[in-house]
Amino acid sequence: MIDTLLFPFQFAFMNNAFLMMTIIAVPTSLLSCFLVLKGWSLMGDAISHAVLPGIVLAYILGIPLLIGAFVAGMVCALATGFLAGNSRVKQDTVMGVVFSGMFGFGLVLHSKIPTEMDLHHILFGNMLGVGRQDLLTAGVIAGTVALIIIAKRREFMLHTFDPVQAQAVGLRVGWLHYGLLAMISLTIVATLSAVGIILAIGLLIAPGAIAFLVTKRLMLMLPIAVGVTGFAGIAGVYASFFLDSAPAPTVILVLTAIFIVAFIRANLTQRQARA
Repeated sequence: MIDTLLFPFQFAFMNNAFLMMTIIAVPTSLLSCFLVLKGWSLMGDAISHAVLPGIVLAYILGIPLLIGAFVAGMVCALATGFLAGNSRVKQDTVMGVVFSGMFGFGLVLHSKIPTEMDLHHILFGNMLGVGRQDLLTAGVIAGTVALIIIAKRREFMLHTFDPVQAQAVGLRVGWLHYGLLAMISLTIVATLSAVGIILAIGLLIAPGAIAFLVTKRLMLMLPIAVGVTGFAGIAGVYASFFLDSAPAPTVILVLTAIFIVAFIRANLTQRQARA
């Protein structure tokens, strides 16, 4: 029985998958809390889809794909901000137009220009195929993003809840705004090899939503989100081995199940408080 339970840990590709999920759980969870509180969930979705043309163009130009993905993500974020600030169209509508347009542009480029890239791996990731370079890249990005958020957590908190007050007390609101967007782009880059473009958004929304259902205090939301994502990541990869399913979607399913449980618990608590 014990041998069966420990069987997945005998394979190097499974251990790499466990390690990758542990690494990317940290930045995605921390950012997820701010995205949920700021109402930026669609922004994470927009940036994750918009990196596709950057990846294809980077391949054509012979530069690292991660650079192309990051640049494309920032272009999406900046274009969204510019269009929303200079038109009557609401920001969520602008984001929908920009990310769908860039995603479509990336698909057209990929279909018209011969490449050796596997579109399926780009869209959905290949967690069981991550190597040492993928782990190193994800580790550097995750460590950088986590350190910045922890060091500037109070500034980001004030900017999240009251940007006017943040500006009044002398904080560089512009740096905080675009710094957050840059970290979202970097984090999506870190998750590409593991969960791909499509499923990255799940890791950038669900942890913060779950933590918000558990507590209203941001300083508690952050560790709760990290713990939940770490558990879901390990459990999802582990379960995928025995279910013979893809690890990334299984991780997202575990997160969804945890969200449902947290939602039911929060509703029951509210009803008990009213009674």
